[in-house]
Amino acid sequence: MRYDQSDRESSNVEDRRGEGGGLSFPGGGRGMRIPIGGRGGFSFTTLLIIGAVMLLMGINPLDVLLGTGGQINMPELPRSERPTTRNPTEIPGLPGSRQAQQDGKPASEDAMKTFVARVLADTEDVWSRVFKSFGKSYSEPPLVLFSGYTRTACGAGQAAMGPFYCPLDSKVYIDLSFFDEMRRKFDITGDFAEAYVIAHEVGHHVQNLLGIAEKVQEVKGRSDESTANQIQVRMELQADCLAGVWANLNDQMKKRLQPGDVEEALNAATQIGDDMIQRRMTGRVVPDAFTHGSAKQRVRWFRTGLESGRMEQCDTFNTSDF
Repeated sequence: MRYDQSDRESSNVEDRRGEGGGLSFPGGGRGMRIPIGGRGGFSFTTLLIIGAVMLLMGINPLDVLLGTGGQINMPELPRSERPTTRNPTEIPGLPGSRQAQQDGKPASEDAMKTFVARVLADTEDVWSRVFKSFGKSYSEPPLVLFSGYTRTACGAGQAAMGPFYCPLDSKVYIDLSFFDEMRRKFDITGDFAEAYVIAHEVGHHVQNLLGIAEKVQEVKGRSDESTANQIQVRMELQADCLAGVWANLNDQMKKRLQPGDVEEALNAATQIGDDMIQRRMTGRVVPDAFTHGSAKQRVRWFRTGLESGRMEQCDTFNTSDF
């Protein structure tokens, strides 16, 4: 992705790293999460065993690893002029850039914080314009950086949950160690793959603002377990599609994409498909336990948003083929 020092950083990043937080579950927490090895947690081998046991008990281990993240008319954002191309060479603020340590945090984490703030700023610029195009105001979501665990309105947020969005406080939560996990355990690399993760969670915020999240919860509450699970998958796939729409419109507005970026995001969508994760953890695939969609589904819907740049193409709820 093309960024330089002139690019805006969002002021909505809340840095709680190093602050810790209680392990109680305010606001009706969703239960215990199992930490990934590294900060006093279990080893990966142990997690594989636990994952298998959880599946046998009817619990989807993907909820532990990845957390959360009717007919709807979605407007198209008009194309805008592309700005001049920025220098794509290494610059301060991109992951991996050389930077002195600040405030006692590793240079790599400070560089990643800058990158996250720039991606979040891009989501603000794109979605603000989209919402304005159909007469609404976009409420920018805060993004919370934390280490290990933190308090949220949805309960105790833990690193093992992966990045997640809490609709009760309208905040995105990320432990930056997740990006290291992506590289080490899932072979997911590249800054655009990381941007895709952020854009997916912001996609949940868009769903929340449009009332989609509330409708989904209502329908799930009236449905049997199997139907509710399928609805949740559709919800996640729509967030993937919205992430693709953002990437398309962001490139129209700011010419961010570089060669290889799209491949990075598609690889990420593939590697964190439910079937791929289940196969790694247990050696078998249980479609009824999917919560985010298969690799094929996630790639399809991200690509749909990316290629069209149109929100109305992201209707994952009113199609039998998803």
